[in-house]
Amino acid sequence: MSIPILIIIAIIILLALGGGTAFWLVLKRRQPTKETATVKAIPFSWSYILLPLVILLLSVILTAYFYRLLPAEVAYHFAPDGSPDRWLSREVITVWFLIPQSILTLAATAIIWGIIRLSTKFQQPEGTGINPKGILLLMGNMIALPQIILGFAMLDIFSYNSYQIHLLPLWVFTLIIMVVGGIILGIFFIRVMWRSWGAIR
Repeated sequence: MSIPILIIIAIIILLALGGGTAFWLVLKRRQPTKETATVKAIPFSWSYILLPLVILLLSVILTAYFYRLLPAEVAYHFAPDGSPDRWLSREVITVWFLIPQSILTLAATAIIWGIIRLSTKFQQPEGTGINPKGILLLMGNMIALPQIILGFAMLDIFSYNSYQIHLLPLWVFTLIIMVVGGIILGIFFIRVMWRSWGAIR
């Protein structure tokens, strides 16, 4: 399976999980009555998008470090035996890595901003045991998973073109990240469901 397909699958899964979480959060809230019409918005916190910002910054630092070491033509695609078979210019390859990282960071910010705006129109029912800040923390930082995969692909390409060293195969690294991300999401949802169930009982 090629690198773009793996990245697209990862992004689709993450967006589906994020959208499901947002939909679930909205369903758990109720329309405010006249007595509760003044609902305070959840305050924005940089911790909600900390991981995307950190990975974007690391990508910029790694690009700045490796740029001078890269040849004019950079190998970016490799045959099954690890030998390069496609090349791009040094300038193009660095732009192609930094633009998606920036877009994903902006997407995380937009998701958090949108949910915070939605929180002013709905009120959290008492006694549900749901922590909206925890959900925001998860949803904003969840975008870091495809960023990590992109960052690893960038590091592997830079490492090969600078030192002729391949890191871990991308599909193995992607599988590890997806499993770890799935475990973290599973633990989070189990905790939320457990608290909600305990609050209902």
